[in-house]
Amino acid sequence: MSAASPALAGSGWFAAPAQVPTRRAAPAALRPAQRRAHRLGRGAALAVVLGAHIGGIYALTQMDWEAVRIAEMPMQVALIAAPVVSPPAALPPAPPPPQPEVRPQPRPQPPRPRPVAQPRPQPAPTAITTETVEEPPAEAAEEAAPAAIDSAAAPVSAPATAPLTGQPSEGVATLTEARFDADYLNNPAPAYPALSRRMREEGRVMLRVRVSAGGQPEQVDLSASSGSGRLDNAAREAVRRWRFVPAKRGGQAVESWVLVPVVFKLEG
Repeated sequence: MSAASPALAGSGWFAAPAQVPTRRAAPAALRPAQRRAHRLGRGAALAVVLGAHIGGIYALTQMDWEAVRIAEMPMQVALIAAPVVSPPAALPPAPPPPQPEVRPQPRPQPPRPRPVAQPRPQPAPTAITTETVEEPPAEAAEEAAPAAIDSAAAPVSAPATAPLTGQPSEGVATLTEARFDADYLNNPAPAYPALSRRMREEGRVMLRVRVSAGGQPEQVDLSASSGSGRLDNAAREAVRRWRFVPAKRGGQAVESWVLVPVVFKLEG
């Protein structure tokens, strides 16, 4: 043992003897003293091991071993009555499913004939008659006025000269009345109002027109109504756009008044 062995022994650790590498000699060369020491070391080690075993066996034989028994618990069995299950209440029978309502199939109706568009009756051409009524000279206006209106009652194809009462005095030129029925004037007939056509309105309108020396209607007055304001206005609007042959006195155009009758009449 080395010098550090007691300290290691006190701490509970055994220190192994330091092995110093020695030079192993051949067995034949070992000395007798060394052989004996080697044998004694082996025997001492074997004795220590045997003593330790014997001591352990002895210690085990001196201990009291108590047999530990496990008490067996008796098994108890208790019978538990099964719960009484009451039978479910009888459910009322389910109502039968509603039967689908069978609706009677409607009878197929025959196709209705499509209305045939009837051609709208075209109104018959309207005869709008204009009459020539010439106003008498200013000298005989009072006496010849009734005669001029009466002569306008019948349509004439040429301008009529109102009869003059008495013979014209010498030095007084003859007055030729204004005209509106000359072919070259191309005066259009008044338009027949649509509402008056549907209501079958007819009548005769008498207009009193002041014609300028240039043949233009300067003033258009209603002298006699047809009984329908629509017909009166239609006649007046048309005559305002007319052209006239001015009156002449001694070959010179002068301003004068003339009566223009307009007749509205439906044919058919």
